[in-house]
Amino acid sequence: MTIESTRPSADEAVERVLAQVTRERLLAAVRAMVDIASPTGGEAPLAEWIASDLAAAGVDAEVQRIDGSQANAVATVSGGDGPSLLLYAPIDTFTTGDPALDIPGAAARWRPDLAARSVVSGDIVEGLGAGNPKGHGAVVLAVVHALHAAGVTPPGDVVGGFGAGGMPSFAVSGIGAPDRTNTGHGVGAGFMLERGHTTDFAVIAKPGWTVLHEEVGLVWIDVTVHGRHTYVGSRHRIPYSNAVASAGRVAIALEDWLEEYAHRHRHATMTPQGIVSSINGGLERLAASTPAVVTLRLDLRLTTGQTPATVLRDVRAMLDGVSEQLGVEVSARQVAAIPATHTRPDSPVVLAAVDAFETVSGAPHAVTMDNSGATDANILRMRGVPTARVGMPKVTALPDGSDIDFTRGMNLVDLGDMRRLAEILIRTVFLLPTKIDHRTT
Repeated sequence: MTIESTRPSADEAVERVLAQVTRERLLAAVRAMVDIASPTGGEAPLAEWIASDLAAAGVDAEVQRIDGSQANAVATVSGGDGPSLLLYAPIDTFTTGDPALDIPGAAARWRPDLAARSVVSGDIVEGLGAGNPKGHGAVVLAVVHALHAAGVTPPGDVVGGFGAGGMPSFAVSGIGAPDRTNTGHGVGAGFMLERGHTTDFAVIAKPGWTVLHEEVGLVWIDVTVHGRHTYVGSRHRIPYSNAVASAGRVAIALEDWLEEYAHRHRHATMTPQGIVSSINGGLERLAASTPAVVTLRLDLRLTTGQTPATVLRDVRAMLDGVSEQLGVEVSARQVAAIPATHTRPDSPVVLAAVDAFETVSGAPHAVTMDNSGATDANILRMRGVPTARVGMPKVTALPDGSDIDFTRGMNLVDLGDMRRLAEILIRTVFLLPTKIDHRTT
């Protein structure tokens, strides 16, 4: 009898691995991950726990340090000579878990779901990042454990990647290394691939009950509205131009324009949205004066049919008209950008993920349109790794009927959905072809 004949079929392998993905394993993984705070720039404690948890089970795992406070965790389950696959999830949270930093920006007042403390109610787990990203990261963790425990050799190496700095964020004051400003925008994903873990394909686990092969990028633009610094007691005596008031008018004009921008640039599966996200200006200690300038920050999403430079020109052209209309000087500059990316829909990893999704969902896969969410999938694709995105639906209702706003939606996960996502990831591993032609990826 040859070794080949003793190997289980793909279906048998899937069932053996899936048998290891128990409710207890999923629950333990997500609770542990939620209970370890991991704000952008400060993910090292969670990365250390993930690597330690996997290593204790006999998995080849390591902490990949970026600096003293920020780190990835990476694990490898050795496979055959087929294509390697990265199962990736970021591990930093959208908010920090610190009331002093999160309130009132993320919520009007402090709530239990904003804390890095898991609470279980039936199949629902609540706590900071329980749904996004930690519920997805916990599924990847459980799948890596299950692949190892099942004793099944996957077609190629399977890498579990848990990346720092996945949120669209600059450095958070007081968190992480004080001399680093590049702690977000996919820094962990890029570092992971750069330092020895580039694979043939990748699947990123992020919210959305669908398989995506492309997604928008982003460009951040600072819009500076000029005025005159003056004193309230002199308003009636000298020329007066309040940059705060003018900035409000500019913000309204931008918000109206951004609706048209989204429809004008709709492309393929993407409808790129934009917002005026913050305003900065004035001296709080001197309420008696007006500022010389006020700055608005914009986040504009862009499609594969655009570039950050073309978006900046688009914004500047719009602001020229607003400047003339209001009679004030307005300028704009780019402060961050991640291009939109695309993997061919007939790429083996996309086809495998769609096949797995259809098996688990029991229905044909329908491509979700009008997407405007960006993830580390852009970083993976920009570094040459064809990537599919798949995830869980957001929890939309609770038994007590309480409200679920955007922030709380990030902080809720359903264990049943975690199990279904785990099955999709496992099936994708065994559906990839044993040989690949990179001209078709």
